[in-house]
This record gives sequence, structure tokens and C-alpha cells, in this order.
Amino acid sequence: MKKHSLKDWLIAVRPWSFPASAMPVIVTLAYLYWAYGVIDWKNGVLALVGIIIFHASGNAWSDYFDFERGVDRADTFGVKTLTSGQFMPLEIRNLAIGLMVPAVAIGLWLVVRTGLPLLWVGVCGAICSLLYPWLKYRAFGDFVIFVAYAILPTLGISYITVGKFLPDLLLIIVPVGLITVAILHANNTRDIETDVRAKISTLAMKLGKKTDILLYIFEVIFPFLWIVGCVVLGYFPWWSLLTMLGLLPAIANARAMLRLPKEGISAISNLDEKTAKLQLLFSLLFTVTFLI
Repeated sequence: MKKHSLKDWLIAVRPWSFPASAMPVIVTLAYLYWAYGVIDWKNGVLALVGIIIFHASGNAWSDYFDFERGVDRADTFGVKTLTSGQFMPLEIRNLAIGLMVPAVAIGLWLVVRTGLPLLWVGVCGAICSLLYPWLKYRAFGDFVIFVAYAILPTLGISYITVGKFLPDLLLIIVPVGLITVAILHANNTRDIETDVRAKISTLAMKLGKKTDILLYIFEVIFPFLWIVGCVVLGYFPWWSLLTMLGLLPAIANARAMLRLPKEGISAISNLDEKTAKLQLLFSLLFTVTFLI
């Protein structure tokens, strides 16, 4: 096997995608601090580290199965760690398993510190990660991502920092979760042709390109309308409108998706990365509004 640098290993776990898992946690911590005052920051930071490691493991796990299934080939978009021959499949599989160990250890330690209810959140997260490739191939990928990177982390963070599951966290889950799912939806819309060749089924394939375009626009624009609605109803402070600064890149991303019918895949070749950056910007602005 080839020797790999630290940079190679970092690229293999796709760090640009980490905001999808990290930012829901960070926004939730900021919201809980704003709404409830006293929270357990130590547990929150520990959970943040664990979730990022868990995400890295999931990325490697997904790449391994995509390559073995023939979904990822030399002519597909995305990371080329396996398709270029840079890494062997066994290395990526072992990387996924190796990263899962500390992620699970952190989760179990948090269970010891807080209580058994957290264990069920962790078990659901592990199931989502392990079954994600199988579910993605059957058009459930978007649903799994919303559960694994929006619902579960948000509920888990509330339990380990405040001591209970809070229903008002739905206010956070919806906007952050939709943009997170949009990252995957942009990726799957771009990859429809290669996914057809691999004989798998994604939600983007089921809906068709016209509906895919509308769904993506909804996923990146509706969160801003949600924030405005929550401010008007008094759920968020008025300065939460600071998130509107992210509306311009959201519109730019939506316009890129609208060019898909005329310009083809080239119009959205890197839209998943742009959507990840949008999610990072939106979530950072959202976080700041709760800390002002």
C-alpha cells in the first residue's frame, strides 16, 4: 500500500462537508444559551468533537460502499480517493472503522455523564450511519440525512446540556436541516446519470429534474422565510434577521440550479460544495444572533 500524508487522510474524509454536522450542534448550543441561560458547555463541546469524528467515519463508509457498488468511477464527480487509485478500498474501510471507535467512545462517555436516554439517540445515529449507503440506494438518503444531521444532534445536545429533550428545538431543526439536506440533494441531482448507470435509486432520480430544481430552491430559500416568520411571532430576537445576509448566496445557488436544463451538469458541478458553504454562513450568522 502507498504511504499517505496527513493531508491525504484529511481529504479522504471530506472535511468541507463537516459544517453539515457541526453547525446544527453549534446553533443549538447558542440557542439553548440564549433561551435557557445555563447549559453544560463541557458536554456540548465534547459532543461537537464526537459528531465531527462520527461524520468523518460516515463519509469514509459511504465512499467505500459507493466504490464497491460501482457508483463512484473515474468519470464521476466528487472525491477521487478511491477512483484515482490513491487509496485502496481496504484502507478507506479501515479508516471508517477506526474513526467510529473514538466517536462511539465519546458517545458512551456522554451517556455515563448524562443518562440512558442519550443512548437511544446514539443508537439511532449509528444505525443511520451504517445503513446510509443501503438506504441512499433506495431513495431514502435525504430523509436519513435530515434525521442524522438535524433531528438527532439537536435533541442530543439539548439533553446533555439542559437535561431534557425540548420541543421548541423544532425552530432550529427546520431551517438548518433543510439547507443540510440541500447539500445532498445538489449532489444527487448532479449525479443522476452516473447513478442510473450504477442501477441505484435516489430521491433526485425519483422526482425528475424539474421537481429536483424546485425542491432545491425550496430547501435553500425557505429557511430564510422561516426565520422571518419566527421573528414576527416572537420566537427569535429581531436581530436574527442578520441571517438575511446569507440570502444572496442562497439566491445565487438557486439560479445555478435553474440553469441545469439549458447548461447541463456543468451548471451544478460544484453546487454541493457551494451549498455546504451556504450552510456554514447561514448557521454562523444564526449562531451570532443568539450570542449578541
